[in-house]
Amino acid sequence: MPQVKIDAFMCLETKMKGGVLSNEKLDLKVMIEELESNFEVPSVFICPISLEPMQEPVTLCTGQTYERSNILKWLSLGHKTCPTTMQELWDDSVTPNKTLSHLILTWFSHKYLDMKKKLEDVQGRVLELLDMLKKVKGQARVRALKDLRRIVTSHVCARKVVEENGGIGLVSSLLGPFTSHAVGSEAIGIIVNLDLSLELKRNLMHPAKVSLVVDIMNEGTIETKMNCAKLIEILLMEEGNDYEAELVSSLSLLVGLLRLVRDKKNPCGVLTGLILLKSICSHESVRTSLVSIGAVPQMIKLLPNLNNECLEIALHILEVLSTIPEGRLALKECPNIIPYVVKLLMRVSESCTQIALSILWAIYKLAPEECAAQAVEAGLAAKLLLVIQSGCNPVLKQMSSEFLKMCSVNYSASIFISKCMLTTTIQ
Repeated sequence: MPQVKIDAFMCLETKMKGGVLSNEKLDLKVMIEELESNFEVPSVFICPISLEPMQEPVTLCTGQTYERSNILKWLSLGHKTCPTTMQELWDDSVTPNKTLSHLILTWFSHKYLDMKKKLEDVQGRVLELLDMLKKVKGQARVRALKDLRRIVTSHVCARKVVEENGGIGLVSSLLGPFTSHAVGSEAIGIIVNLDLSLELKRNLMHPAKVSLVVDIMNEGTIETKMNCAKLIEILLMEEGNDYEAELVSSLSLLVGLLRLVRDKKNPCGVLTGLILLKSICSHESVRTSLVSIGAVPQMIKLLPNLNNECLEIALHILEVLSTIPEGRLALKECPNIIPYVVKLLMRVSESCTQIALSILWAIYKLAPEECAAQAVEAGLAAKLLLVIQSGCNPVLKQMSSEFLKMCSVNYSASIFISKCMLTTTIQ
């Protein structure tokens, strides 16, 4: 190892007051496991074979250093060369590198104890803020909540301290009919990062608290909107709640979610909003409300700009809305809906193809001749043949076959074949 690096680590070691290792015995393996993901380990501590920090470094006759277990395994396989330099070994013995071993232990000990100190500081700050929240009001309360939210978001250990010291109940008690949006936004930002008990979930489902969450979602920043949507999603996962129907049927909630998914500048917000919309669409009372506030044309307008993950969720929502008469009519009246949905077939995933066909089927039932003509002109027949000839699931193939038959009713055989854009051989 270069002398400069050795000197640097020796210097680091002398700065450790009182000699850490002489006062406290630390397990190197434990320290490596806890620190490796959070710190960039010096390259001289990394074994060239496993690319992991060495715990028992040994040196070969070539001067290259490896983790003992790794190099012994290399030699046991019959190799007679150095793994790094590929030089032939004139001596296959290994020598413990005590200097490097000491430096590794010193470096990890220093980092480990420093991390522990920071964690203690975080825990102390969390307890201080929780105590402060019991006493302060107004802007002081907002500042305390803001600080707590930042710490909870950044440190897993802080969440544990909040949960173990009654912090969840304290923060959730701040939500109510007279809570300011400034306080509510910060409180919700804390709550969504914590593990909520059944009792707390039910408490948060109280109409006054839910109303506040929905109001904040409609007026807050993008981060606040996402936190509100996440909290509602968490609450809806709890079955048998007395207030569930009232929550999901709230027009204010539905309007807020549509605003969230229309925000093209924030893809994460779009995904969060779509996930919640998908969840609440399972409630029959929601579907009619969504259609009545214009969700269908708004969702279709979004489709061209969505990534594959969001696109599949959006199509699922449209498929669910197509199960009610108002939803099917809204789909049919959207300009260019048929050509666009046809384009999605066999382009994203098998699931998307099946959902797209289901949507087309719903429109077809309302206006068979009009739908068939537009779909075939958009290239549906060729797409359906691709599905039938692919390795898709039998249900999808059967759906495609039946749709193909229905579309062919309004065409002569020769015209329909030409619309399929088939090769001469297949024809």
